[in-house]
Amino acid sequence: MAVYILGIESSCDDTSAAVLRDGVLLSNVTASQAVHEAYGGVVPELASRAHQQNIVPVVDAALKQAGIEREQLSAIAFTRGPGLLGSLLVGVSFAKGLAASLGIPMIDVNHLHGHVLAHFIHTENDDYVSPEFPFLCLLVSGGNSQIILVKSYKDMEIIGQTIDDAAGEAIDKCSKVMGLGYPGGPIIDKLARQGNPEAFTFSKPNIAGYDYSFSGLKTSFLYNLRDWIKDDPDFIEHHKEDLAASLEKTIVDILMKKLRLAAKDLKIRQVAVAGGVSANTGLRNAFHDYARRYGWKIFIPRFSYTTDNAAMIAITGYFKFLDKDFCPMSAPAYSRVAEDRV
Repeated sequence: MAVYILGIESSCDDTSAAVLRDGVLLSNVTASQAVHEAYGGVVPELASRAHQQNIVPVVDAALKQAGIEREQLSAIAFTRGPGLLGSLLVGVSFAKGLAASLGIPMIDVNHLHGHVLAHFIHTENDDYVSPEFPFLCLLVSGGNSQIILVKSYKDMEIIGQTIDDAAGEAIDKCSKVMGLGYPGGPIIDKLARQGNPEAFTFSKPNIAGYDYSFSGLKTSFLYNLRDWIKDDPDFIEHHKEDLAASLEKTIVDILMKKLRLAAKDLKIRQVAVAGGVSANTGLRNAFHDYARRYGWKIFIPRFSYTTDNAAMIAITGYFKFLDKDFCPMSAPAYSRVAEDRV
């Protein structure tokens, strides 16, 4: 009998549902929330309300696109955390209600775990090759910058992470300072393609081991900009492409230097990238460059699997289903993870 997994993702401001059959993706539907753009960031209360409006039609659309009835589902996988608690509660509550009504098991998924396992999403007849264990994964997003040693589907160790701001957060904040809008990632990426990455120099932290720090870069960017604007009030408008390119290059250099160190020390040449910032053109180009220079075999996710999506939750749930790793109805959502393992 075929195994059908419904995946539900609601950790931040995207409501997403996906259906897998025996590990093969049949549908992946996402409803985004444009309401946050006016506020320059995600407003938790608005996000949770939008999830309540979106969750039923999104799940219904995912089931219809997959061509199945809900009674055919074998289990429901859902993001339990980390994320915005109000947003998570919508997805968790819906998953519990649907699982109880159908009498099928629930599978809780760590959101970060899902991002890593996005590299194992397959559609019918695709030729995508997944990484082999062990491999290193650079997980970069608005809330996380981590180097993860992936030993198996369920054994992942964080060997390096940011001690303050995440890379995506630094990009968004610098974009906001420049008055470019939110979210900053796509805007900075587009401008950087037209700029000179060597035009400006910003602070790079000297942190021991594999850990990251981006607060110094953010401060350096802000102070330099303040000084330049004193001499030229229209400095940002005159140099926004070069500023974006130089900012992007600095962040990518910081990320890749530590990743290269970890790969060298651990003697691992299979290296992946995941998370929202993995959509950045400069970072993707750097991965190809390092692959040529150091003999890495690299794995870069499709653009549709870089941001939050239910396909990554469903594939993680599928692996846990095969292990009969279910969770009780009493399992609560959680906003943060304190452990050093994903």
